[in-house]
Amino acid sequence: MTGSFLFALGSFPPYSQNIDPGTVGLTFVVGSVVFTAAAYGAFVQVISDDDSVPVRYWAWQPSSTAWWSAAVQLVGTVLFNINTIDAMIDGLSTEQTNRLVWAPDFFGSVCFLAASHLVWLVVFGRLWCVQRDDADWWGAVLNYVGSIPFMFAAVAAITLPTTGEELNTTIVNSGTFAGATCLFAGAYLLVPPANGRPNS
Repeated sequence: MTGSFLFALGSFPPYSQNIDPGTVGLTFVVGSVVFTAAAYGAFVQVISDDDSVPVRYWAWQPSSTAWWSAAVQLVGTVLFNINTIDAMIDGLSTEQTNRLVWAPDFFGSVCFLAASHLVWLVVFGRLWCVQRDDADWWGAVLNYVGSIPFMFAAVAAITLPTTGEELNTTIVNSGTFAGATCLFAGAYLLVPPANGRPNS
């Protein structure tokens, strides 16, 4: 939830347009680091799912769809770390910006979209179903839906060699904000409720 909130904040126009660019960049960096911490926690949870073994911090389980979903998500968050940190570097050429900033963003977004699809298959075992009274269903839907505007934002963030500007800044900001908002809501549904009932 923290990482999603920071990504939403960083792309929110009143914040991004009125705050020092270095602070805005740092907002995304911290958000991406929190994303990675959460993704690694989910990875550890998947590989340590067997109560008969102690907590594991790494395991190779390529036959498990759950393992692939967690691993791909983790790779995506690391790519976002690279993307947000490189975006803080001043004086990059267009080619360097596309290679060091845009490419990790694009492939990180691909990873998020792929991981969301794999999670859906793990939870429901089929391509489509509707379970509106199930918090897990809503969480999976929100994560899947949130990954789509992230993907649009990443595509629109490529720097054009003719102008030196992003393809479409409006899509970049609105896609990032929409995606982060969906991921925030999906993460909220995973918070253990104090009363023992699913969040709604």
